[in-house]
Amino acid sequence: MPYLFTSESVSEGHPDKVSDQISDALIDNFMAFDPSSKVACETLVTTGLVVLAGEVKTQTYLDVQSIAREVIRKIGYTKSEYMFEANSCGIISAIHDQSADINQGVDRKTADDFESKANAQGAGDQGMMFGYATRETDNYMPLALDLAHTILQEMSYIRNNEPNLIPYLRPDAKSQVTIEYSDDNVPQRIDTIVVSTQHDDFAADEEMLAKIKADVINIVIPRVQAKLKADLQALFNDQITYHINPTGKFVIGGPHGDTGLTGRKIIVDTYGGKGAHGGGAFSGKDPSKVDRSAAYATRHVAKNLVAAGLCDEVLVQVSYAIGVAKPCGLFIDTYGTAKVDMTDGEIAQKVAEIFDMRPYAIEQRLKLRNPIYSETAAYGHMGRKNEVVTKTFKGPDGTTVTKEVELFTWEKLDYVDAVKAKFGL
Repeated sequence: MPYLFTSESVSEGHPDKVSDQISDALIDNFMAFDPSSKVACETLVTTGLVVLAGEVKTQTYLDVQSIAREVIRKIGYTKSEYMFEANSCGIISAIHDQSADINQGVDRKTADDFESKANAQGAGDQGMMFGYATRETDNYMPLALDLAHTILQEMSYIRNNEPNLIPYLRPDAKSQVTIEYSDDNVPQRIDTIVVSTQHDDFAADEEMLAKIKADVINIVIPRVQAKLKADLQALFNDQITYHINPTGKFVIGGPHGDTGLTGRKIIVDTYGGKGAHGGGAFSGKDPSKVDRSAAYATRHVAKNLVAAGLCDEVLVQVSYAIGVAKPCGLFIDTYGTAKVDMTDGEIAQKVAEIFDMRPYAIEQRLKLRNPIYSETAAYGHMGRKNEVVTKTFKGPDGTTVTKEVELFTWEKLDYVDAVKAKFGL
């Protein structure tokens, strides 16, 4: 019997995402000036206030207030009527030194060779991390989440680049997409689309709410549809149920409407509820924290396995003990879609021979000690475009650092040949 599956996304102006972006901007600045920095920083945002807290071990000094204000400004909170504005909000920092008890299991003095470092650098915490991939879309992401992201990205593009097209948009927004699947897990049609967008104040409530609904359906959705390949475009139909700002007016939003916290959108950040999640957030953490680095590594594994033709869908789990380099275990679930005559356990054994999942090896393979994290902090950490960009950072003393960095390295299909060779595909 057909079934429905739903995923949601939130915009860069959502209060939790504002927090994520501030935390990751701090990570990027620490990485730019001291790539060996160990950082775990959390951000809270509310009406007129930003609170920064966390633990840092670094050789650099940052003007955290200026960094936070620049992030808020870039997102679009630049008007006093938002009750949260880049130039006027208060910023409190409670960032302090990292615990030596934690650091002793992560940093150990070793010989200057890969194997010594890889065996010496233990995981920054215990836990399990999951990666997922599916043939559903060209970027190997679940379709419902991919569409939910794309709707909000299109609205953000319009707000920032074509403000006269939909002039009333404000930064905060949420979306949700429900897809009907067949018994054999193939998308059949889009059943429901939900969009709630913050907007400027207006007098004629019913008239304006009708305009918002019409603009989303007649401007945003066709632009999203046009970005898709033909078979996915066909999933759009005139029977879709739309809920556009279903509660009515949405003027009060962003950190004034809801307090935001770093790490509170972990399902939006990953696979929209498909597969599994180990529970650890990403933003605000340097790559020695396996919550982040190993989640990227398992996505890298999963995507390369599916792209190599080993299976149509896969879930990859890795787990660690704090201070220990070797993973506790590697788990594979191909959901019965494997194209080789092996159990998932046998597949996992071979995968472990291809991908070195020790924390230091992950950092090196995916180039994680670079300032690459701000771009991850809105619209998902997975399924994004792998590209090389140049970024410039300015220190509080006027010093600037310019770096060419590779973004979203975990999205590369650079292990497809190795997977094919190992499994005889």
